[in-house]
Amino acid sequence: MEALVVRRLGDPTAPPGGEASPFAAVSGDHPLPELSSPTAVRVRVAATSLNFATFLQVQGKYQERPPLPFVPGSDYAGVVDAVGPGVRGLRPGDRVCSFAGLGSFADFIVAEEMQLFLVPDGCDLVAAGALPVAFGTSHLALVHRAQLKAGQVLLVLGAAGGVGVSAVQIGKVCRAVVIAVARGVEKLQYLKSIGADHVIDSSKDSVIESAKSFLKARGLKGVDVLYDPVGGKLTQDSLKLLNWGAHILVIGFASGDVPVIRANIALVKNWTIHGLYWGSYSTHRPQVLIDSLNELLSWLSKGLITVQISHRYRLAEAHLAFAALRDRKAVGKVMIVMGSSAKSRL
Repeated sequence: MEALVVRRLGDPTAPPGGEASPFAAVSGDHPLPELSSPTAVRVRVAATSLNFATFLQVQGKYQERPPLPFVPGSDYAGVVDAVGPGVRGLRPGDRVCSFAGLGSFADFIVAEEMQLFLVPDGCDLVAAGALPVAFGTSHLALVHRAQLKAGQVLLVLGAAGGVGVSAVQIGKVCRAVVIAVARGVEKLQYLKSIGADHVIDSSKDSVIESAKSFLKARGLKGVDVLYDPVGGKLTQDSLKLLNWGAHILVIGFASGDVPVIRANIALVKNWTIHGLYWGSYSTHRPQVLIDSLNELLSWLSKGLITVQISHRYRLAEAHLAFAALRDRKAVGKVMIVMGSSAKSRL
């Protein structure tokens, strides 16, 4: 089978097989994974998602560093290929999605039955493969942790990225007032189309002034929930917009700059600061994660949320996918699509 193998840490935007690339050349001779237990399921991968965490992992900059060599991986969707003798709820041909710490950048992956989620009829497999990490992160952050309520004001930074787009949509499902911050006219237009109440171009406009003007026009005091996958100066500016008792959701640091939130200000303002590492829920609160993903799949099947696929690449073009993520070209998700249905888009 084909697989993308990280042979050494390095720049994932270099073409596989080259001297500068961390990846070995993609070939069809990678061994097919065997069923590892009676309740294991082998899935033929249809599509796998590229997340910022994977970008960091290949460079050795993520909090978890697997031993070399390894096949990277995150969320994915596909069709059940084989099942162990102890599997009761799945059979070959079923459409499923899931997430993995490693291994999904390949034609096949093996997972335990309890880790797999049936994809509802009518839902696109590529969209389902983009759902777990991005939408799962936003759902747990906004619904479970911040308990976002109707009428509250949600400020989403990096709103045109994978997690940002999901946060905007989930914010609207919760009937919040959503302010979305991104860069560029195309991204802002898309965010308006999915329901953002106010959009701010952070490359041209003052986030503070634009947000305050909007809030004043709506008769609103400030921001109740800050969703932050960016960090840096944008975070520092956004803190000036927060209400007393606001929730701050620390999702990541795409800017490369980890912000400082002063504890004395958090005390006076009664802010709650949530660190949100979505993957750790599978270890510490697995049922919360399972319930979250099942609700998201239900929302997807009902059309309450949609998955925007910005770029699709074949496995051998993974370096182009990483470049699209690095250069912030994506509006929504970047996907690796297996087989003849893959079609590049720059």
